[in-house]
Amino acid sequence: MRQLGGSIPRYTPGAVPSGDVNNYLRDELAKIASVLSSVMDGQLDVTTVAPAKPRDGMIRLADGFTFNPGSGRGFYGYSNGAWRFLG
Repeated sequence: MRQLGGSIPRYTPGAVPSGDVNNYLRDELAKIASVLSSVMDGQLDVTTVAPAKPRDGMIRLADGFTFNPGSGRGFYGYSNGAWRFLG
């Protein structure tokens, strides 16, 4: 797993072993479960850089300094080509 700008891990698959895959599958499923739990909890880490390819429906917690879509620190949603301050 790698992390991008916060504490929510991103899932990156490990190398598939040539022999017994039982341990590999157990470990990979545990990593996937950890990432999904963070998402399901609704956790948003502070974002310091705008996403390279924003898409409608994205939500970010901007730090207000290095990533300031317009109204300082706060929650923003991306819609119709622009970041909208949510609060």
